[in-house]
Amino acid sequence: MIRRNLAAATAVTATLALALSGCGRSNDRPQSDAPASRLTNGPATGTITVWAQGTEGEALAGFLKPFKDKNPGVDVKVTAIPWDSAQNKYQTAIAGGTTPDIGMLGTDWMPTFASALRPAPADIDTGDIFPVSLQTTDIGGARLGVPWYVETRVLFYRTDLMKKAGFDSFPKDWQGFKALAAAYQDKAGAKYGVTLPSGGWNAFLNNLPFVWSNGADFMNADQTKWTFDTPRTVEALEYLSGFFKEGIANKNPDAETGSTASAFVNGSVPMFISGPWDIPGLKTAGGAGFEDKFAVAPIPAPPGGTSTSFAAGANLAVFKNSKNPDAAWKLVQWLTQPDVQVEWFKTVNDLPSRQSAWKDPALTADPKVSVFGEQLKSTKTAPVLTTWTQVSAAADTEIERVFRGGKSPQDAVRQLQSTADSLGTGE
Repeated sequence: MIRRNLAAATAVTATLALALSGCGRSNDRPQSDAPASRLTNGPATGTITVWAQGTEGEALAGFLKPFKDKNPGVDVKVTAIPWDSAQNKYQTAIAGGTTPDIGMLGTDWMPTFASALRPAPADIDTGDIFPVSLQTTDIGGARLGVPWYVETRVLFYRTDLMKKAGFDSFPKDWQGFKALAAAYQDKAGAKYGVTLPSGGWNAFLNNLPFVWSNGADFMNADQTKWTFDTPRTVEALEYLSGFFKEGIANKNPDAETGSTASAFVNGSVPMFISGPWDIPGLKTAGGAGFEDKFAVAPIPAPPGGTSTSFAAGANLAVFKNSKNPDAAWKLVQWLTQPDVQVEWFKTVNDLPSRQSAWKDPALTADPKVSVFGEQLKSTKTAPVLTTWTQVSAAADTEIERVFRGGKSPQDAVRQLQSTADSLGTGE
């Protein structure tokens, strides 16, 4: 999920992960032989309780009218939950047997809550869902939910200031990207060329697009071994470190909410990495005509590399303690239909998890949105491991020591490799 600036919105705390599942994968997670129900024929009936966070929680109740019209015997009760207290609330509900029928769970929450979830019915078609999103629901051989929306990150940049900086188009490679950031300072009057995460919570996740684009990864294919200490990881960190060493990016950027958007609008920092939710806010903050002064672009690629970004989002899952699982899964099925996802995008700007939904003009006509669809074709996501929380926190520490403290990337990844090996993969 990692929504809203990859920050306070969706943290998976180490304390919570440890409390629920020890230091590794949960021993009582659903296995491949876990029974999956099938949907009954006919409309949904009875009461369905749903917990949803943030903007989604606020908008969902009013969005459900078409579903209720098709299912007149159903009553859907939506509870909006603040992001910062959601995980504790789910944890308490699981312990007390008071979970809702449906929970909106971030992709990186799935291993933590897996043992409390029902396998999704096999007759809910997931064939055209982005594979990188679908894999976050597959735990222990069971499919524990259906992806609701996806997220990825792209570069936001000021087009008007780019022309002042002497660039006619946004560069697609690392060298050009860094050159543009420097030119924003030298020729367009920017204080810094780009905002990059230099430390703090989720700093490592924020920088993963550059690591992945360089062909590096931090786990082997079957997620049984950590692989941080590689030349490609070091190379990516050295590249990023150069922005801070040369003063192109601020080592200690303002962490106040809205500060990145403000700096983007006033031109003091004309580039940053974020998701689609920032588009409407920037248009509003910049005022009339500002939407013509910025654009978005895929993550730049290194020589011989790819443009690969981070993917996250939220899944809809049904809890084992659900009192009305059949109706709950029918609502999940409806919410994840392509046409419904298009309408949901129009409502809250959530990117559809269904690839077929991306054919709709609502997503293809606006180039600021369609770029996200292109980027989603080349994305990776965090591993589905409970130890990832601790490993990610250790990576945040090492990233900060490199970018703010001057530690060598080689020493940082060597230390991170050692820490990750000691934590294990939960097997």
